[in-house]
Amino acid sequence: MITVIRAVMINNGKVTVLSELLERIVIDSRVMAGKPVIRGTRITVDMILELLAAGMKPEEIAEDYNISLEDIRAALLYAAKILGREEVIVETRA
Repeated sequence: MITVIRAVMINNGKVTVLSELLERIVIDSRVMAGKPVIRGTRITVDMILELLAAGMKPEEIAEDYNISLEDIRAALLYAAKILGREEVIVETRA
């Protein structure tokens, strides 16, 4: 027997497989100089993060930029995955 474990997110009764969310993010050297973007757009992950940090609500971003809330969640998940691989080196001085 094989057991498959998938990370899922449940929002308003809708189940989203997290790996499927990441398929919404693409990197193409011909689009936005290779920055990660929402598939089919020129909207970069970092722009979505900056808009959220500036206080915009996900619903506002989705409406203003004609993307879905799942696209915004995908950008957040992508950023979390990238930062999760960061290695922090602490330098101590005597």
